[in-house]
Amino acid sequence: MNRTAATAQRGEKTDTAQLLGRVGMACYGLVHLVLAYLALQVAFGSGGEQADQKGALQEIGSTAFGQVLLWVLALGLVLFGLWQFLMAATGYTWVSGGKRTRKRIGAAARGVVVIALGFSAFKIAIGSGGGGSSNQTQQEFTAKLLELPFGPALVVIAAAAVLGVAIAAGVKGVKKKFLEDLDMSDLPGKTKRWVGWLGTAGYLAKGVVFTIVAILLAIAGFNADPKQAGGLDAALKTLAAQPFGTVLLSVVALGLAAFGAYCFGAAWAHKR
Repeated sequence: MNRTAATAQRGEKTDTAQLLGRVGMACYGLVHLVLAYLALQVAFGSGGEQADQKGALQEIGSTAFGQVLLWVLALGLVLFGLWQFLMAATGYTWVSGGKRTRKRIGAAARGVVVIALGFSAFKIAIGSGGGGSSNQTQQEFTAKLLELPFGPALVVIAAAAVLGVAIAAGVKGVKKKFLEDLDMSDLPGKTKRWVGWLGTAGYLAKGVVFTIVAILLAIAGFNADPKQAGGLDAALKTLAAQPFGTVLLSVVALGLAAFGAYCFGAAWAHKR
């Protein structure tokens, strides 16, 4: 093992890295709890804010105490992202082969997303807006793909990839594969059962949301119109516009809240 890998492994194993990473995961859970609140506002027609993770950060920073909390969250999210990079480098030693490779790739991807969210939180905290909404980001990405040769086909392929992520999230929830990464003996009493239920509900809700994002992206590809693509905000509002949308979105919102709560338990019991 070379020096860089050895250093990364020591960092992943140290109590300090573990503590900071777990605190960051709890921060990630809090963002999902606020996101669930925004989704419920959309469901009952009482919210005009963007119902995505950046919208959740803006909601948190809307009060004086929230401004302080936003700085804590920003730091926590960056730390969580860095911890994911360490896990990608040397973690998941409790599994092997292709499964370990997939988990490490997933951790790296999660690290990129969470660190970007952390920097958005910093921008919101200093009053610079935090960048565009998830819809704007998705539409800009789609427009760039459409400009390439065979652009519409590339957008449809991207939609298929997002759908794959959605299916993977759903399978992970149904089969409770997330429990492989937790040491359940670290959790007290009935908490073990609750963590399993919360994780299942949370991953299923994320699977539903990613499925809608994939459908919107596919429509944008077939019609060669980037404005028909959308991110998390568009996915939730699209669901709300369907028959029985209030009920459907309320269920998804509760699932997102469940994922947020699950993150607290996972932060406590995640394997080293």
